[in-house]
Parts: sequence; C-alpha cells; structure tokens
Amino acid sequence: MIRTIDQLEEYETMISIKNLHKRFGDLEVLKGIDLDVQKGQAIVVIGPSGSGKTTFLRCINILETPSAGTVTIDGQTADFSKPMPKKQITSFRKQSAMVFQHYNLFPHMTALENVMEGPITVQGRKKDVAKKQALELLAKVGLAEKADEYPFQLSGGQQQRVGIARALALEPKVMLFDEPTSALDPELVGEVLQVMKDLAAEGMTMVVVTHEMRFAKGVADEVLFMDGGVIVERGTPEEVFNSPKEARTQRFLNLISEKEEI
Repeated sequence: MIRTIDQLEEYETMISIKNLHKRFGDLEVLKGIDLDVQKGQAIVVIGPSGSGKTTFLRCINILETPSAGTVTIDGQTADFSKPMPKKQITSFRKQSAMVFQHYNLFPHMTALENVMEGPITVQGRKKDVAKKQALELLAKVGLAEKADEYPFQLSGGQQQRVGIARALALEPKVMLFDEPTSALDPELVGEVLQVMKDLAAEGMTMVVVTHEMRFAKGVADEVLFMDGGVIVERGTPEEVFNSPKEARTQRFLNLISEKEEI
C-alpha cells in the first residue's frame, strides 16, 4: 500500500535535506533543495538530462560534497557549512548504499565474492558470516545458481542484480539508485525493476533516479520532478502524471509520452 507523507508520523522521517546546494566552479547545479523522506517510502526522481538528479543523489551520501546545506539520515546529520572530518564522512556513508548506472563489479571476483567484499573489508565481518549472507542475498535477487560465475559470464541484468545484492549486503538504512536500468538492453530491464519493486514492497527506504516512467508510476510513494537544479513539482504518481500543476512538468511528460506510454 502506498503511503503519503500525511499518513506518516513525524518520528518516522529517515532522510531530511535542508537548503542543499552544489556548485562546480561557477556552475550551480543544485539550488537549495529541501526534502523529507519518511521511513519505508520509495521516492522516484524524474526530469530532463542536466537537471541535477544524479548530483542530488550523489550528495545524499557525499560521493559529491555539497557546497552548502545539511543532510540527515536516521538522526545523523552532515552539515556542509564547514569541512567534515574523513571519519565522520565514512560513518555517515554507512547508512546508505548506492546502485549505479554501470554495475562496477570487480571483474576478477565471482558474483559471490563481489557481494562478500564490502561486509568483509568495510565492516570487518567474518568470512563465513559474510558468505552465508551473500548466498541469501543472491537467492533474494534470483541468482543463487550464478554465485560462482564471474561478471563477464553474466548478462547486464544479472550483473545489476548482483550490484543490488552487493549494496544490500552492507545492511543500509537507505538505498539510492542512479538510473539502474539505463545501461541495460530493453529485454533485461524488467528483471532489475522487479527486484526494486520487491524491495519497495518490503519497506526499504529508497530514492530512485530513473527514466522508467512506468516504474515511477507503479512503485513510487512520491514522485519528484527536477529541472534546473530545483524540485519543480512533487506529489503522488497520480498527481504528477495525471494532473501536473507546473508547465515545466507538463512539457517534460508530453515529450516522454511521445516515446513511451505512461
């Protein structure tokens, strides 16, 4: 069941973003973003290329350091008005995990070893514990039989599902997805989206940047439309897709509808 912010209690806030800015030299990519994400919500971010979507996502877990503002995840705040110690950044990043456009798997490691690597090297788990968990996660994403295969032996969709299992192995409180199907052939997109749908149904807090409008319409609790480094419009999928309030949102959706039925 999709829940709106009005139906969620304040204490359930998982992510709180205040006045987030990001500059690259003279170029201001993010221009003061404010957003609260409730525990268990799936937030889907859509918008044209160059609107700041990926930068926004990367700023949430400090893969890009914001120029100003704060990001709070489960009560732990990163304040970008002053330099952050490396130890604090490392601690903050542990609360979230990201799945990238390109799978970024270690080519010399099997699927199983790829999923085990983070828990062992980052979190110091024992190998047998990490292996047991990794096998369970590969089964969860439908790849139990591929545990001993290397990335080159897997399809793009299978590699991306290993990437999702690898992110889940770190037991994050928040999952961030940066256009996870954009590098896939069309026939492989569905298998990755199904895993993401299952995660959303299980109550994983997710922020997803995607161009898959059907996924956004079917899975998101809230849809954000970004353009020009700001959130132009936000609402339920029905509100944004069926009754957009802003002209920029309507223009974008009109362009998209010419390419796919949403």
